[in-house]
Amino acid sequence: MAPAANVDLYAPFEKDVILEVRSSKMKTMPGLSVQSGIDKLVREGRVPVSLIGIDDDEHDLVFHGGPDKAILGYCSSHYPDWQAEYPEAASRFQPGGFGENFVTKYMNERNVCVGDLHQVGEPGVGPLLQVSLPRQPCFKLNHRFQLKNFAPKVYTTSRTGWYYRVLQEGTVAAGDEIRLVERRWPKWTIERVQEYLHRKQDDHAMNEELAGVVDMGKESRGNFQKRVAKQKAREKRAAAGGEDQGKQDKWRDYKIAGKKRQTDRIASFTLEAVEKDPDAGDEELGAHARLKLPNGLIRTYSIVSGNANRFELGIALEEASRGGSKFMHGAQEGDIIQVGRITSDVKPKGAASQHIFIAGGIGITAFLSMMDTYRQIHWQTVLHYAVRAESDVPFRETLDLLGDSVKLYDASKGQRMDIPAILKNMGWNSHVYVCGPKRMMDEALRVSQEAGLTESDIHFEAFAADTTGDPFEVEVANRGGQKLQVGEEETLLEVLKKHFDDIPSSCEVGNCGTCKVSVKRGNIEHRGTALTEDEKKDSMLSCVSRGMGKIVVEV
Repeated sequence: MAPAANVDLYAPFEKDVILEVRSSKMKTMPGLSVQSGIDKLVREGRVPVSLIGIDDDEHDLVFHGGPDKAILGYCSSHYPDWQAEYPEAASRFQPGGFGENFVTKYMNERNVCVGDLHQVGEPGVGPLLQVSLPRQPCFKLNHRFQLKNFAPKVYTTSRTGWYYRVLQEGTVAAGDEIRLVERRWPKWTIERVQEYLHRKQDDHAMNEELAGVVDMGKESRGNFQKRVAKQKAREKRAAAGGEDQGKQDKWRDYKIAGKKRQTDRIASFTLEAVEKDPDAGDEELGAHARLKLPNGLIRTYSIVSGNANRFELGIALEEASRGGSKFMHGAQEGDIIQVGRITSDVKPKGAASQHIFIAGGIGITAFLSMMDTYRQIHWQTVLHYAVRAESDVPFRETLDLLGDSVKLYDASKGQRMDIPAILKNMGWNSHVYVCGPKRMMDEALRVSQEAGLTESDIHFEAFAADTTGDPFEVEVANRGGQKLQVGEEETLLEVLKKHFDDIPSSCEVGNCGTCKVSVKRGNIEHRGTALTEDEKKDSMLSCVSRGMGKIVVEV
């Protein structure tokens, strides 16, 4: 069937015709080990429709299927536009390309509303359906059409399709009429819901209104309800005079509820909040916690698992420890540790077809939570993990869950991770995450630059940073030209925070870029990985980089 064209997508919808009915079994996607039900084939004759969807149609139930997502509708009039916009993939933009069950011509995201009741065919024969929520595009669309970062284009253009729930079962066939029976929420077209789901997320009044749309599927409605809850929690903290976490740490007491030796060098610590935060969110993804130790040191460690009220850390005893890891390894269950911010600087790259993790030693702790989550939601992951010996592998139970996606390199057996080969042979649309010793990080940076990878293709997560060096002087131009001295053992960030109360920071090891300041004059010894080469021309990371002689900055 050729795609429809020359259709007024803003014309009101009262009735349309189902041009095709499609379904599919789960299949392995080309070039991946991931399975999907997106490759749907045309069904002939009358097809039964139950409360869970089209007969013989299978879904990846992590993201698709279930009562709110029983049937996917899509407007075939979108396909000519996609063909014109992506001529290199024009042959792939054909009806069925988006994994839709119903192919229609006139009904679309601009004239279909959440909560609409649609009757297919004659009552008592065809099913009665209700529009539940917009389809949320994922990496599988990128992979299917072989277009990087295509999924965000789908929702920014509001050509996503929409899901139905089945209110009354029946049968359906190509050629059946589909009619609007009742419109309960005329204000909320699929396109307008997407506007606030994706483009205007901070409109608190609209978030609250959408949270009250009872006919909206729980995935989308839940997003609005969470936003409302977070906003109310912020207002509650502000009314109580709570501190701004972006400006200053608010330290909370945590008890060491568990300590376990993972290897000769690595111990795990379970920290539990003495007073639980009722507004704390769920499990953190790729997060780290900032600890203030009783010996006065402040250190940041990766969270292996858990949430803001109870989480697990993995800490290696460093041979050249400046007191942080040494203190923690001497700590005992029941000891009290203060925890400031719990932040996440490793952002999941949901547009990638494959996620490649390169880790060495204790660097594995930066990624364990992410990889476990990715496994549970069926994202394809590969871990390349280098250790001194197999006895140095911590958190074996978590790693074992990743199965044969883990490739272990044991130095005691002469095995060496070949980073150039890993990057050369990685699949299309892969994203790389690196964390390990400085030598590994430096090699990965060099090889990635030679391979032409950009900041959007690879993330470097340092778990430690050398911040020491020659002392230097800094003039803060936009704070009255105040002149400050940064000592050999100090960072610019530490000095700025001593004098000003509005200096933001997060990871403090050069990963995230939160502490970036503008450089107006002077030479910089750049450290860390958060800045692009262009950004380094007029910016520096105050947490790790150092001035040479005298510099002038703005904060």
